[in-house]
Amino acid sequence: MQFEWLRPAAFFGSMLYALIGVLMFWISFIVIDKLTPYNLWEEIVSKQNRALALVVAAMCLGISIIVAAAIHG
Repeated sequence: MQFEWLRPAAFFGSMLYALIGVLMFWISFIVIDKLTPYNLWEEIVSKQNRALALVVAAMCLGISIIVAAAIHG
């Protein structure tokens, strides 16, 4: 039984792609936050806007799926 994913090249490659994916996600979130007319984080955390939190959560899932498909494919 071989463990292909335990090779150092495969492991560090996976870590690199994960880091790139997280950076792409945060950059896209910051860009979308700047494009909206109000501060998303303040609106969700301070004002407890649950509807906006659901929209942002759906946006985050969508961005994550796109980033994962771009890295995988």
